[in-house]
Amino acid sequence: MKIILAFIVCIGFSAKAQEVKWISVEEAYEKSKTDAKPILIDVYTDWCGWCKRMDKDTYAKADIANFINENYYAVKFNAEQKDSIHIMNHTFKFVAQGKRGYHELAAALLNGKMSYPATVFLTNTFEMITIVPGYLAEEPFDVILNYIKGEHYTSTPFEDFSASYEKK
Repeated sequence: MKIILAFIVCIGFSAKAQEVKWISVEEAYEKSKTDAKPILIDVYTDWCGWCKRMDKDTYAKADIANFINENYYAVKFNAEQKDSIHIMNHTFKFVAQGKRGYHELAAALLNGKMSYPATVFLTNTFEMITIVPGYLAEEPFDVILNYIKGEHYTSTPFEDFSASYEKK
């Protein structure tokens, strides 16, 4: 009986999902200066149901979280946050508008197309790679993460990469 209980406990601990290690955009900017990794920015709002679902269904998956933690600087950015952000010799601020408003950094990252969730990929020098709007389930997100991390976007159309991609 003790052996079975020990086995169940081990399974429970090993099956526990790894969490994405989210950092601020300022931290990602500073870290990217010394350790070159692409930056993944999850742009969300507190009221967005699809954002919450992506947290629960996609980012909570151990494979996804582990891959992100190993290969990206991950930033979770509230598009309606009130705190100013100072990076790249510029201060981005909250802009009040109607009941909510928006953050200037969110507007810059999303090219003014404020829809959530949105996943923004930047190079380690904060150059735009791509913006992926909307909810992403685990499997398509895995393909995108590998496409960006492998820098396949520099030479291979996403459709070609996706058609030949096999999860490792």
